[in-house]
Amino acid sequence: MEAIIPSKEAKQRMDAGAVAIDVMTPEDHGACHVAGAQNACVYEVVFLERMAELVPDRNTELILSDATGTTKAAELARDRLLQAGYCRVFILAGGLLAWSNGGFPVERGEGAALAEGASGDGTYGIDNECSRLEWIGRNFNNRHIGQLALLEGEVVIAEGVPSTGRIVVDMHSLSNFDLLDADYRNMLIRHLKSDDFFDVDRFPTASLLLTGWEAQPDVFPEALRGIGTGELTIKGLSRPVRFPAMAAPQLDGSIKIHMALDIDRTLWGALYGSCRFFEHLGMHLVHDTVSLELFAVARKGY
Repeated sequence: MEAIIPSKEAKQRMDAGAVAIDVMTPEDHGACHVAGAQNACVYEVVFLERMAELVPDRNTELILSDATGTTKAAELARDRLLQAGYCRVFILAGGLLAWSNGGFPVERGEGAALAEGASGDGTYGIDNECSRLEWIGRNFNNRHIGQLALLEGEVVIAEGVPSTGRIVVDMHSLSNFDLLDADYRNMLIRHLKSDDFFDVDRFPTASLLLTGWEAQPDVFPEALRGIGTGELTIKGLSRPVRFPAMAAPQLDGSIKIHMALDIDRTLWGALYGSCRFFEHLGMHLVHDTVSLELFAVARKGY
């Protein structure tokens, strides 16, 4: 049995009683789908439960459609359905895109599909209330995790991809999540804010400038993946950095941004506990690497 079938054959099978299943998100389904298709999102953990509600008879013939047929969405759905006992499962070749281009009937809603929702060029301001910078520091016994608040920032989209941008971080907002004892937690925060580490009273902000974006070739409009290049400033010292990042346009016109970066804190003058600068540290030895992770939302005209 050929698992992947063209639109013409899929239409014939549907006319003969096969059930069309759109395996994409409810948002995508609401925007546009094969006419008559039911929705069971393969990305959801309740995918098989949803299928059991829609099609309880495992002998029913199924036609699965995803957005373009270029990813593993429909393939994954078919594998899971076969394992669950469905025995007549086909995949629509080329997905909804091929079906629509072939002139076969579709049903559209009022929303725009994510794949069609790439954000337009322009400047997007960082929504500080919906954004944060998380940090992880380590020693031989523990790792400490915390957060920093964003003060301001923006990202410029040019030709559909991030081109430049900046964020400014409030170093006074430095917090810790993992220490449950308030006294130990406050002691750690005071130490990190002292001149042993980040000298927050003298340098109340830190900043990251995005100066370039190396787009990855195998990405889709809803998840622009690339390597950001720029300059990180901490304690008044600026150093070049490179970091993997993603920018995902949202249906409301905003952009979600994620980046992860490991830095050598000693390059920014945070020397405390580094075995490269001190000896016989014992319990005071602290790893040089600090991990930073940005979760940001940017809005046009914000």
